[in-house]
Amino acid sequence: MRHFADLDVATEFVAKLRWPNGPFCPECGSVECSYLTTRRVWKCKACKKQYSVKKGTIFEDSPIGLDKWLAAIWMVANCRNGISSHEMGRSIGVTQKTAWFMLHRIRLAMQSGTFEKLDGEVEVDETFIGGKARNMHKRDRARKITGTGFADKTIVLGVRQRGGEVRATIVPDTKRNTLQGHIEQNVQAGSAVYTDALKSYTGLSRDYSHETIDHAEAYVEGRVHTNGMENFWSLLKRGLNGTYISVRPFHLFRYLDEQVYRFNRREQNDAARFQGVVGTVTGRRVTYAQVTGRA
Repeated sequence: MRHFADLDVATEFVAKLRWPNGPFCPECGSVECSYLTTRRVWKCKACKKQYSVKKGTIFEDSPIGLDKWLAAIWMVANCRNGISSHEMGRSIGVTQKTAWFMLHRIRLAMQSGTFEKLDGEVEVDETFIGGKARNMHKRDRARKITGTGFADKTIVLGVRQRGGEVRATIVPDTKRNTLQGHIEQNVQAGSAVYTDALKSYTGLSRDYSHETIDHAEAYVEGRVHTNGMENFWSLLKRGLNGTYISVRPFHLFRYLDEQVYRFNRREQNDAARFQGVVGTVTGRRVTYAQVTGRA
């Protein structure tokens, strides 16, 4: 926070990550420009438009200075259990509402997507995110624990390559076609896939070396277990229940992106995780109306 308290330093840092070969106009693409030091913006010599380093990024149209934005990114990227909007607001000197919007924009920059499939040994597991029945009124508790006991909860499917990355996706149900469809999208055929004894995983042996572990009897049988995914669920729920307290299903995918980003970069140091987020802020603009579902 001391280092980036100087707005010139913060602007130069973001500009170098965004334009490693020098700034260019986002309107016409021209590299011929002049820098207006008093306003920290560039002026294109071709189209005469002015642009800042915030243009076309998660920072666009934000009156918050880069000194506060970079401090916020550092905290989100490196706080293991996440950071609440109240705590961030106090730390960088903005309102809770502003901090909440900043957090969602930063989570957008943490999104990662790839067409590459996981291989080797892969663990697959599902979990349910939602309120705990013991904390509810007995009338609501009776309604929610009918059937399987997971009424009104959000289902998340996780896939983790041992020694590699984890991927987590919200799914509408735990039916065979749903779960196996996501596995086929993310796991290379022929890989060793380990799951629990849920019947929806029956049939994976056609394309994978599939083995199951029945948690009613044991949690580990040699190489067969899903403890890696269970570890990720533990970290995720610790943040959701302890830091954020309550998360609406509409926003849950953003919190998944945040936890997946930190987990997949757990071997990196704080500076590398921070630079990784700052390096992906371009082209990921989101408005307040979009975040709140009004757009």
